[in-house]
Amino acid sequence: MADLTPIVQKVSYSENGLDQLKLVSDERRKNLLLDYPTVYLITAEGTGKNALMLYVGETNDIQHRTLQHLDTDPRNHEEWQEISAGKNGELVVIGHPHFNKSMTLDIENQFMLYLSGSETTYRLMNLRTNAQGMYYPKSEKNHIFSQIWRKLHRMNSDVFPVEREIQDSALFKASPFHTLTPDQRNASDWILGRIEQALKDNQMGQLIVVTGEAGSGKTVLLSSLFYQLMTTINHEGQPQDFVQKDDRLDARLMVNHDQQVRVYQQIMAKLGLYSKSGDQVGKPTHYIQSVTTDKPFDVVLVDEAHLLYTQGKQSYKGKNQLDDLLKRSRVVIAVLDPHQMLATNGYRSPEQFKALTDRAAKAHNLIPLKNQLRMQADDDTLQWLNDFIFAHKINQLPRQDSKGYDLRIFTNPAQMARAIQRKAKDEEHGLSRILATFDWQYVNNKHPDDDPEKLWEVRIGSWSMPWNLQLPADSKRQARRNSALAWAEQPQTVDEVGSTFTIQGLDLNYAGVILGPSVGYENGRVVSRPENSANHNATQKRSFDDKKISVALTLLQNEVNVLMTRGVHGLYIYAVDPQLRQALLAAQQSPLQNVAEKPEKYE
Repeated sequence: MADLTPIVQKVSYSENGLDQLKLVSDERRKNLLLDYPTVYLITAEGTGKNALMLYVGETNDIQHRTLQHLDTDPRNHEEWQEISAGKNGELVVIGHPHFNKSMTLDIENQFMLYLSGSETTYRLMNLRTNAQGMYYPKSEKNHIFSQIWRKLHRMNSDVFPVEREIQDSALFKASPFHTLTPDQRNASDWILGRIEQALKDNQMGQLIVVTGEAGSGKTVLLSSLFYQLMTTINHEGQPQDFVQKDDRLDARLMVNHDQQVRVYQQIMAKLGLYSKSGDQVGKPTHYIQSVTTDKPFDVVLVDEAHLLYTQGKQSYKGKNQLDDLLKRSRVVIAVLDPHQMLATNGYRSPEQFKALTDRAAKAHNLIPLKNQLRMQADDDTLQWLNDFIFAHKINQLPRQDSKGYDLRIFTNPAQMARAIQRKAKDEEHGLSRILATFDWQYVNNKHPDDDPEKLWEVRIGSWSMPWNLQLPADSKRQARRNSALAWAEQPQTVDEVGSTFTIQGLDLNYAGVILGPSVGYENGRVVSRPENSANHNATQKRSFDDKKISVALTLLQNEVNVLMTRGVHGLYIYAVDPQLRQALLAAQQSPLQNVAEKPEKYE
């Protein structure tokens, strides 16, 4: 039977290293490395924060390609000068009997996806995406890649951590190297064409709106677009149609969410596309304050644009951030989901959202994303959630088998917390956390009663857990690592509860959601109870059309929507309100979902 395992050979990055490849004694191995298409990695140690430099490539002739990198490229490209000047250079050559040009390009792209999604500090030196369409044998690609990655993990577990660790990271999930779906690819092509035309015509304030519900792939599309815009200029093989002043496209990516800003900054820093001095990724207020209307940005991309302020606040003195960005930009791409609008200072009425989408549609700039890409759930389960959140009714839970989406109702919070913690510690299930509606007091950077020994807690009867980034790391080393990690990726957060402020825009494999006292059940309907919420950003009144109004019912509904759509493979629910809990338990019929642990009282 033919041996179909990949060949992974490491040598020095030098002409002597190439000689070492020629001296490989196994003829089959040498043939796959020197005569077949290969994928290769080059590493070298530089200086500074991203001291390790890493280049990924593919070639039909590793000898010729490596000599080109060693000799010609450093004379023409700055990044190759850096690699050439680095220390301890290594070349890893990867071969496989089924490699062809399409496969090696796809494997190269998969490496870029994984390496851009790793928390390990290094700089990726090449800047191209090579995701392929259909080819033979594409069905083998993921299996072959996993075999290669495991071999590399055994060589260097710091640079190549286990696959599950990569796949669970927020960086991976927002990486621009994901293979786009047909809808995303069509949207990307259309948007790039609209940008090209707007810049050629020297237009101002053109608005492109991308709509889609939670998990519809908006973040991946935006990350991919930003990456393409940032790498269009002066890179071989890329179109030059966007060339602007001084051969630089002035693009910015922004979002009003601390966790997501951090994710984007890390991805782009790893790709050499972000630095604090370059200032390519950040929050809208900063850019509005730093740019004048006579020197506009070329392109602004706004993730979570439903979080943009529609009134002034302490840090923002304007009246509408989207309007201010349109006055300072040739093109603004705004990603909108009204069902993820969470605060009164960003409130837009349904009529205002419709006016935005109508404006974009009239200019042929409205792009809807309709597929659910996050939750691996069937249509019945998605419909059950939609009815619970937006129609405020509780239907019988869909029947689920052991391989389907894991939707469960729990009788007490301790039981649910233990189940989520078991999932989090199981390598097969990975990233899992407990979340709650914002119904318990929390003040950032303060302690209850100003007592440093006390923590803000989610307390239900005799059970309690701290929440919202209060638990310290277990070591100084982990604390340093945590500074670059989203809330859910920090190990200690498995023992605390998160909220929309820590989890919006991010994914979990399993989410355990506590529906606090602001969510109740009356007369056969799910109801919001603003008086029981501690989320003043949602419950305080705001001025709207010269009137003070409350929009708490809409915003608290959206809070539930954000929390209940985080889980990729499962959602566990505990309701504090006794009537709501009983209604949910009554709707849970499948024996597979019954919880074996003894019920406990927590009222």
